[in-house]
Amino acid sequence: MTWRATVLTLFPEMFPGPLGISLAGRALASGLWALEARDIRDAATDKHRSVDDTPAGGGPGMVLRADVLAAAIDAADIASNAFSSEVETGSRQENPANQESRRPRLLMSPRGRPLTQQRVVELAAGRGPLIVCGRFEGVDQRVIEARGLEEVSIGDYVLSGGELGAMVLIDACVRLLPGVMGKLASGTEESFSDGLLEYPQYTRPQAFEGRPIPEVLLSGDHARIAAWRRAQAEALTRTRRPDLWAARPAEAAAKTSKNAPDG
Repeated sequence: MTWRATVLTLFPEMFPGPLGISLAGRALASGLWALEARDIRDAATDKHRSVDDTPAGGGPGMVLRADVLAAAIDAADIASNAFSSEVETGSRQENPANQESRRPRLLMSPRGRPLTQQRVVELAAGRGPLIVCGRFEGVDQRVIEARGLEEVSIGDYVLSGGELGAMVLIDACVRLLPGVMGKLASGTEESFSDGLLEYPQYTRPQAFEGRPIPEVLLSGDHARIAAWRRAQAEALTRTRRPDLWAARPAEAAAKTSKNAPDG
């Protein structure tokens, strides 16, 4: 089945945006993945297509209504099931109430769990997520609970809406899909793939403004190069991301200790 991202937003014209160029764009054009941007306002029931209201208990701004957003999510689920039935001839249609067969439902939110490479790998291995992009002061808590939205954050800061965060998440997933990176794939040596940041990279010219490429990388000794890269990745992680360094699995820490130089 084609990996498919469905985005619920008040600004569907923002998509595909950056997702329509480079690796993601070429993969989208070739059918390696699919993107659907749905307007939340299509689920509104009044002539003004209202989607928000004032916060209960008072306060500034507006809040996305639970009933409108729930209807938008339900409509997207129905469309997704229809799409699945069309692309998989002879397959039985999924029961939307079946929690196990349902696509992941994500809500981009600064209070969500931080997006990690591990979660990206999990999402890329599935059918593709349904992503809700919040706006205003947030989303009515009742629809988060009633529709089982998983809140996801891309960092400890606040954006005007969830659209840019959704693009970040989708791009991170798409590049892992089979055929997208092709021979350029190097997932086993990228940042976070082994709980470490990536080692420094170099290319021609051999010398740049008095700075040469490290001699070990020109040695042709693959064992030395691998050891140097591992040491560089560990040093960078220890210095820049002590949280990642401290969270390494016990077996990884033991490997580092074993391979550490004497003295």
